[in-house]
Amino acid sequence: MTSQFDAGLYRWVTDVAHRTPQPVDDVVRFFSDYGLGVFAVMMLVVWWRARSGDAARMAAALCVPLVVVAVFLVNDLVKSAFAEQRPCQTLHTVTVETCPALGDYAFPSNHSAIAAAAAVALLLASRRIGLYALPVALLMGASRVWIGVHYPHDVLAALVLGSLVAWPLALASRRAAPVVVRLRETKLRALVSSGATA
Repeated sequence: MTSQFDAGLYRWVTDVAHRTPQPVDDVVRFFSDYGLGVFAVMMLVVWWRARSGDAARMAAALCVPLVVVAVFLVNDLVKSAFAEQRPCQTLHTVTVETCPALGDYAFPSNHSAIAAAAAVALLLASRRIGLYALPVALLMGASRVWIGVHYPHDVLAALVLGSLVAWPLALASRRAAPVVVRLRETKLRALVSSGATA
């Protein structure tokens, strides 16, 4: 599945990373390992702002994490089907991150798929926040190659898969607006409305 070009690009990136100052690599590694938390913060911001919006906007905000979970499950099924070993296992290059064990498959990248799904769902829930999320998703994908745990095609495929699965799900989430309307008439209204009353 891996082309010579892809393997060559992977080797080039990991070689650049190997020659990069350690503090820079440490920052990239930290972001790559924990940067998905940025999307969680964005989800909270979108939810909070949606409390003062209409029911469809709140429904879209509430469904962002559900879209991400759905994309993760789909991506994990694809990953199990292809069972591609990590490049750091097959090419034996020096990498920033310790290479995951055999059986921890690479294609497509879970981090990249989750990041893409979050960015797309956030964009449809809040254009302003989504425009910030999109470059963060791309940086997440790039960081996975930089630290050596994924081929470039692992990341590209995951970004495409995550976006394509998330888009229709995020669009459909606005149909849950009637549920939000009903919630705004219950004791849970503070979670879905900024008003004291429904």
